[in-house]
Amino acid sequence: MSEKRIRLLDILRGFAVLGTLGTNIWIFAHLGDLSYIFTFDHYWWTSFQDFIRILVLFFVNGKMLGLLTIMFGVGLELKYRQSLKNNTAWPGVYIWTSIILITEGFIHFILVMEYDILMSYGIAAIIVAWIVKRGDRVISKAMKMIGGFHATIMLSLLIIGVYFGSSANISLGEMSGIVSLYKDGSWFEQIQYRFMNFILLRIEVLFVIPMNIFLFLLGVRLMRAGFFAPDDQGKKKREKLFKLGFYIGLPLNLLYFVPGGVFDFPIRYLFAPILSLGYLALISKVFERTAQFWLWNKLEKVGRMSLSCYVMQNLICSILFYGWGFGLGNKVDSVTIVLIWFLITSFQIGFASLWLQKFKLGPMETTRKNIVSFIRQ
Repeated sequence: MSEKRIRLLDILRGFAVLGTLGTNIWIFAHLGDLSYIFTFDHYWWTSFQDFIRILVLFFVNGKMLGLLTIMFGVGLELKYRQSLKNNTAWPGVYIWTSIILITEGFIHFILVMEYDILMSYGIAAIIVAWIVKRGDRVISKAMKMIGGFHATIMLSLLIIGVYFGSSANISLGEMSGIVSLYKDGSWFEQIQYRFMNFILLRIEVLFVIPMNIFLFLLGVRLMRAGFFAPDDQGKKKREKLFKLGFYIGLPLNLLYFVPGGVFDFPIRYLFAPILSLGYLALISKVFERTAQFWLWNKLEKVGRMSLSCYVMQNLICSILFYGWGFGLGNKVDSVTIVLIWFLITSFQIGFASLWLQKFKLGPMETTRKNIVSFIRQ
């Protein structure tokens, strides 16, 4: 595996992590009100501020998460190759790594944010690790079965929504109590809320596990098929991803602008990952032509400590927007929210660069490595 190839993977991972905040920041800024990342009750043409929010979410909502999930699958494949190279048991220690990830996700969920993705990733990683061990034929069958199941569910929701109209939209529930909690409640009251409502707040984890398994396996297949290779064959394959992502994924995601929210769930959980492949190909193409551009080095650093950056950005948002912090929630407009997103992103880029000048791994990555090393002993 070439150095350039590894660099590209870190760049993609860094881009995805910073982009994920582009979705989550609206939840923080509106004090846990999930309706602000969907279009059930909001229309982009009603005001300039709504247009900005919907436009940003069109580019990032589900797309960055899809890209990050695919890259997690790529990372799993690299771990599997390392295990084969070292002639060690698989999944072996990787199961413990996944359990640690679930534990980190639980802590992140309780202390910081109820919409944590780490727990879901940890569960999916354990399942995928066993599938990968069975070989390419089993991987292919699993992708068809699990992907087909997930697509059927999402398309069924879409058909029901289109047939019955906006009245059939899945209700997000009453949000006023949650908004009050994050506006006026203490940090300890918010921790208690997340702990006491653990099962209810973790429903999405179960809902997205089939999608995560499919995207993990897709990352494995892309890696094995040479889609990240720096040679001409790799470039040709990434060109196919570009066409798939933008010729098919882009029109499907434009349905986000259709009023009433009928397409919101299918877009986030089905159509968005298609456009994620287009993002992957586009970034790869630009990187090939401008490999020495300074920003790539910065994104690479973020990618190398993506776990630390993911948790950090959510902690920063909690401090900025919740009542026990600076209390900016529901007090800033969409343009300001986008500006804050860029400022946090810039800070994380700078932090990652400075940290990796002195340390080989991010703080959370170092902690995990030390725990895994202890388990091996």
